[in-house]
Amino acid sequence: MITNRFRAAALTTAALGMTVATITAATATPVAPAFLSASQLPAASTPWIAGPVQPGAADDFCVDGVVPDANSRHREFRTDLDTGARQTITVAADATKAKALATKLRTAIEGCLDRLRAEYPGLQGEAFYHGRINVEEGADVYSIDTADPEVGSTDIALYSVGRDGRAVTVIGWGQLGDLDGAPLNGFRTTTRTAVAKLY
Repeated sequence: MITNRFRAAALTTAALGMTVATITAATATPVAPAFLSASQLPAASTPWIAGPVQPGAADDFCVDGVVPDANSRHREFRTDLDTGARQTITVAADATKAKALATKLRTAIEGCLDRLRAEYPGLQGEAFYHGRINVEEGADVYSIDTADPEVGSTDIALYSVGRDGRAVTVIGWGQLGDLDGAPLNGFRTTTRTAVAKLY
């Protein structure tokens, strides 16, 4: 009889524990993916300054209209010279939708130079794919090198798209100059850090 009572008490305690755990899990706020800090950007000639995390997608020609404002947040970075960067993180409803978004972002970046040329006739440039980074569900790195003969300016942009589960991040970095002067290896490190920080 005593054994039965102990067993019943144990079962009741276990049931209560499961109920509390279920309530806690249901009411807990999901942890938002983490953003890069200024110190995690590629080295620059002057220190990086990080802006606040803001709702919606960053303003970026190459991925405009691809990143949804809903369920997205972004952060802008700048230096005192002509170098800037931006990171957008989107949390999709599930991993399948996140994977589809990452594919759309890669496609948009791969076609960005052609859209720039259509928008700015006479613009010259080259675009390159710099390979995949093995972090979480993976990340891909790109560069877009442009020159405007009429103005006499050259610009280099680096992009990356990475995913961890339901979270997708796209990072853009840009400055005056060309690919030879861009911190490509540093940007790879930044991308790896950004994807690893998502969750």
